[in-house]
Amino acid sequence: MSQSVIKVNALYKKYKDADFFSVDNLNLSIEENEIFGLLGPNGAGKTTLISVLCGLIKPTSGTFTINGLSYDKNATLIKEIIGVVPQEYALYPTLTACENLRYFGSMYGLKGKVLHRKVDEALEHLGLVKFANKRIETFSGGMKRRVNLIAGILHQPKILFLDEPTVGVDVQSKNVIIDYLKELNANGTTIIYTSHHLSEAQDFCTKIAIIDRGQIYAEGTPKSLIENTPNAHNLEDVFISLTGKELRDDV
Repeated sequence: MSQSVIKVNALYKKYKDADFFSVDNLNLSIEENEIFGLLGPNGAGKTTLISVLCGLIKPTSGTFTINGLSYDKNATLIKEIIGVVPQEYALYPTLTACENLRYFGSMYGLKGKVLHRKVDEALEHLGLVKFANKRIETFSGGMKRRVNLIAGILHQPKILFLDEPTVGVDVQSKNVIIDYLKELNANGTTIIYTSHHLSEAQDFCTKIAIIDRGQIYAEGTPKSLIENTPNAHNLEDVFISLTGKELRDDV
């Protein structure tokens, strides 16, 4: 029987001077080894929720645990078992791919031969070996996205947070990234993923929560969400049915 690796209870987050809660009385349970998609329009609260769960910002109220641990007492332990791959590139442009990855790996406590081996293996896996000693500023978007992913998984996290991991990349890079993530998941990593690519999410995720205005509107497997939404043929139909067609421009 699967265990919950993330439990969220009555979570609220309101930014200073904001009119509304970005996360509003949200409850959520994510089981071990899921590929869990958090999907929603711009400004729905997805990135805020992930930022809270990663310990980057504090909630206004409510509680949550990561692998049974709370940040109040176990922040260091939690940071050792999670990986975070942000939407923005978290890389040093004037350093090479290898230099970047060895730096980030060392921050997770990896060193020596183990660090070098993990970097080499990941670069090989994601088709970047021949570019290992090239500076990041010379890389295409898809190449940067792949290095960005490696930086978050070198320490083999138990739980991996991904914010738009395939945004702005070509089809080939997207396929390589998704295949690699599926392999990580098969080896025991629970994945929490946000994306605006609904067809990708439909194929990739084992479970999905659709979030809007800081609340979860629906949750289930892609198949069950489609079957339980009238006239829905795919996840995009479900998404529009729940969140509407109104534009969500955000500044």
